[in-house]
Amino acid sequence: MVRQPLTPEQLAAGRRLGARLRTVRGARRLDDVAQAAGISPETLRKIETGRMATPAFGTVVALAAALDEPLDALAAEYAGTQAFGRTG
Repeated sequence: MVRQPLTPEQLAAGRRLGARLRTVRGARRLDDVAQAAGISPETLRKIETGRMATPAFGTVVALAAALDEPLDALAAEYAGTQAFGRTG
C-alpha cells in the first residue's frame, strides 16, 4: 500500500502541533520529555519541527501525559481551533 502525500492542511496542522509541544516543553530537556513519553529524542525532534506532521495517536497521548498537557488542547491546536469540544 502506497501512502498518499500529506496535504498542505495536514502539514500546517503538524507544524502547529509541533510548535505547541515546543512551547509546553519550555525549558525541559527534549531528551527528558522523550524518555518520559517512551519515544526517541529524534521522534520528538521531528514532531516539534513539523517533519513528522501526523504522529501516531499513542505518541500524542504519551506526550500529553509527559508534558501534563490536556489532550484536547493538543487536538485543538492540531485542528486549528480555539477549543475542541463535543456537540450534541
